[in-house]
Amino acid sequence: MTRKAARELCAALLTAAVLPTAAACSGGGNASSTASEAASAAASVASRGADVVASAAAAASEKIHNFKNGVDAKNDVKLSAPVTDHDGRATAKVTVKNSTDAKKSYIVQVNFRDPQGNLLDVVVVTVDDVAAGAAKEAAARSNRKLSGRTKAEVGTALRH
Repeated sequence: MTRKAARELCAALLTAAVLPTAAACSGGGNASSTASEAASAAASVASRGADVVASAAAAASEKIHNFKNGVDAKNDVKLSAPVTDHDGRATAKVTVKNSTDAKKSYIVQVNFRDPQGNLLDVVVVTVDDVAAGAAKEAAARSNRKLSGRTKAEVGTALRH
C-alpha cells in the first residue's frame, strides 16, 4: 500500500470515528464546518502515522543494506505470532536455524501487518554467532504501540 493510500484510509477511518462526537460537541459551528475540522485533524494524524511507518521502513532498509556480504537466509528464519506487551507494542519471537556448517550471523527484517495486510511497522533484528546446525532466538519488538490484531512476517533475512 502506498503512503497516500494509507493516509487516505486512516483519514477515512478516523473521520468516521471522530465526526459523530465532534458534531455532538459542537456548540458554535455548523455541522459542515465541524466535519471539515474533524476531517482535517484526522488527515493530519493519518499523515503522521504513515510517516512513522515510512521512516521505520527506511531505517530497516538502510540496516539491511549495510549488512556486508549477506546471503539470502529467509528459509532459516521462523517467527512466532506476535503478542502485545505491557507497553502496547507487538513482540514476535525470531528463531534462526543455521543451516550451514560454520558459525554465522543473521539480520532479519520483520514486518508487522494488520489483518488486511497493511504495513504497520518494520523492525530489524540481528542474531549474532549462531553455531553451525544450531538455532538461536531473538525478539522483534515494534517501534511503537500497535492496536488491534497484528501478524509478523519475514521481509528480508541475510546471513554472513
